[in-house]
Amino acid sequence: MEKLSLNDIREKFLAYFESKEHLRMKSASLIPQNDKSLLLINSGMAPLKPYFTGQQVPPSKRAITCQKCIRTPDIERVGKTARHGTFFEMLGNFSFGDYFKSEAIAWAWEFCTEVLALPEDRLWVTIYMDDDEAFEIWRNEIGLPEDRIVRMGKEDNFWEIGLGPCGPCSEIYFDRGPERGCGKDDCKLGCDCDRYIEFWNLVFTQFDKDEAGNYNRLAKPNIDTGMGLERISAILQDVDNIFEVDTIRYILDHVCALSGVQYGKDPQKDVSIRVITDHIRGVTFMISDGILPTNEGRGYVLRRLLRRAARHGKLLGLNEPFLCKLSEKLIEISGGAYPELREKKDYILNVIDVEESRFDETIDQGLNILQSFIDELKMTGKDTLSGENAFKLYDTYGFPLDLTRDILEEQGYKVDEATFQKEMQAQRERARAARADSSAESWKEDIYSKIDWGIKTTFVGYEKTTANATVKAIVSGSAILEAASEGQEISVILDVTPFYAESGGQVADTGRITGEGFELEVTDCKKVTGDRFAHHCKVVSGQVRVGSACFAQINNRRRLAIARNHSTTHILHKALRKYLGSHVEQAGSLVTPDRLRFDFSHFKPMSKEERDSIEREVNEMLLEGLEIQTSETSIQEAKAMGAMALFGEKYGETVRVVKMGSYSTELCGGTHLGNTSQAGLFKIISEGGIAAGVRRIEAVTGEKAYEYMKEEEKIIEEVSERLKALPSECPKRIDAVLKQLKEAEKEAAALKSKLASGSMEDIVKEAREIKGIRYLAANMEGMDVNGLREMGDKLRDKLGTSVILLTAFDGEKTFVLSMASKDAVAKGAHAGNLIREVTKIGEGSGGGRPDMAQGGIKNKDKVPEALKAVPGILEQQIK
Repeated sequence: MEKLSLNDIREKFLAYFESKEHLRMKSASLIPQNDKSLLLINSGMAPLKPYFTGQQVPPSKRAITCQKCIRTPDIERVGKTARHGTFFEMLGNFSFGDYFKSEAIAWAWEFCTEVLALPEDRLWVTIYMDDDEAFEIWRNEIGLPEDRIVRMGKEDNFWEIGLGPCGPCSEIYFDRGPERGCGKDDCKLGCDCDRYIEFWNLVFTQFDKDEAGNYNRLAKPNIDTGMGLERISAILQDVDNIFEVDTIRYILDHVCALSGVQYGKDPQKDVSIRVITDHIRGVTFMISDGILPTNEGRGYVLRRLLRRAARHGKLLGLNEPFLCKLSEKLIEISGGAYPELREKKDYILNVIDVEESRFDETIDQGLNILQSFIDELKMTGKDTLSGENAFKLYDTYGFPLDLTRDILEEQGYKVDEATFQKEMQAQRERARAARADSSAESWKEDIYSKIDWGIKTTFVGYEKTTANATVKAIVSGSAILEAASEGQEISVILDVTPFYAESGGQVADTGRITGEGFELEVTDCKKVTGDRFAHHCKVVSGQVRVGSACFAQINNRRRLAIARNHSTTHILHKALRKYLGSHVEQAGSLVTPDRLRFDFSHFKPMSKEERDSIEREVNEMLLEGLEIQTSETSIQEAKAMGAMALFGEKYGETVRVVKMGSYSTELCGGTHLGNTSQAGLFKIISEGGIAAGVRRIEAVTGEKAYEYMKEEEKIIEEVSERLKALPSECPKRIDAVLKQLKEAEKEAAALKSKLASGSMEDIVKEAREIKGIRYLAANMEGMDVNGLREMGDKLRDKLGTSVILLTAFDGEKTFVLSMASKDAVAKGAHAGNLIREVTKIGEGSGGGRPDMAQGGIKNKDKVPEALKAVPGILEQQIK
């Protein structure tokens, strides 16, 4: 058995199945396309689901992939065991209604025994208990002894998700020998020990489960196999776990080199080493596919992995940023198989660097919040932090439980881990339920899949704005109709269309479809199952029938406005990369007739100079009148031309290239101008952040840019008129007015302070006492928040052992401030809790430290009631 490297095993698998006439397909993005049931791609089959359901036609009836995958249900166990990991690669060969069990089993056996040279006497298989067909193939065609063919139940060897395609499985196991077993007399296949390792699952999708629970035989069954690359590598390299596999060990060794910690000497440090090793793989691949750290969805998964790795680095003594160095090593060793890692290297490292730095800030923020919880424990005499608060620290601030526990233990406190785990489990179940609800749905047929598969739509909208066509199908809701009459809202499928279907951020065309005796108003157009365009229409007049000849015409003025914005988006993208850096990547876009919206990766706000330079550059390119050319070519030739591919887009072997002079070359399926000068004028109307590391520009072109400029001109004229100054003199006149206003405000504040100080003796007289502590609750009308703080300090000093709560309305909202002296806090007073209760009465919110807190009241009329509640709340607090 040859000790092959992981990269060699991957290539051998792909080359072997290419020799069996399989199409080698590139790994899909980790971001699922049109599949709401998944947060991240978690299996080799997941991106191919549309081919199995018939929603799309596969590029070949036989395919192979090495699919990058992320699984996170056991994220908390990663590192604690050597078995668990979040990122992995899945090898798979697939048949879409072509070959079936005999070929799948024979090729799997040949690859294992002849290509990988695994000893035949150490291979075992499992089959579904009723799958006699698979049993006969394994025994009679392969020649495997009966005692090494194990029948297992539905839970282990039958694949199904709700309704739809399903079928039995056959799994191949490798016997690693009794020395790796548990030593028990009954140790056998299925035992939890490390002796028998399953490494290849062959799924025979031969049934369609209906709503009545019947398993109906498919006319054309499918094959879906999956072999974990890391797992088969561990077997061939004769190592105990995935962290010992050559490419992963390469990363692990660099973790050790950076930290100066030797692996295998300290179990606790080994956990941290494994966490970092695993997580940097997932982090790097996720970022390369366009995922950015956020607080929800897949962005939250990325943030958790990255921050968890950073946290474990600190446990190893790595107090300076280090994750970029590890990511570089991963790119070095995996970039051959995944060229996007090398192409996006600068971008990947930028995202990691920014997020790792942000985590340092988060740790500081979390420490402050945890300290406020500890202060509360001290004052209440409790010794255990609630699980809810620990979960809040974890979920909201990314503060790890182990760090919370360590800090609490240092100060003699505990954490309620049982409740924390309940909160964690509840969160997992919510996420699991949400995905489960849509998981079965993703396998269901939609209404369009019930239409004759011979019906296709040819798009001619790149060259034409009109087309003679035939109505091939009519759909209304979940029904397929033969005809529709005036007033009905329907979707119509034509054999030929000039209507662009919404795609790639570009909105759909609108227009009219007319025929003898009917007229349809087209309000939207979408691509649907089976290479068809569904034109969403309202029947304006007459009756339309399947088979009717018609004339389809788009709203050309609207199409031209969309094209202005789309072509300009390409120019903008290039200008952003020129002035901000090559790390800029498109993170999303929207192209409508009225405006363009462009989301891009960048890690700080644009300066005024950068914004002006980019706006000027785009307008210069429009004025140059660059010719816009489109062509179709292979993906390889397009990349050789320097064409930019966009994150999240799935490209086939043939791609459309849009070239604007020598300035911009991108892969794009949208509609464009013939020359950049047709866009007229470009104007940025806003730029801002929408997520960590993602900025958004909104802009207008053509007529809308002219309208925007006229509106701006109108505002300038109005300001000029009110200030009684020429437009060029307005800035100086405004500065003078602001200066006068500031001086007036300063005089007013001084007068208010003088008046307040003069009335302080009167306010002090209103103080009352509870259990030896003086308290004062008063409304300070007309005072701003700074004046309120100043008054609070003076009153606290004047009253001595005291608690003060003051309110003030500034014309917009009511501020609430509370202060408590140190000796009052020692007796149980808590300004933060007092504010929390008082603001609730006024339909507001607030909180803070035991000695100082602030908040706001929304309902001004509730202020008197809130002030009256103060003594009762203090009565409960003070010991």
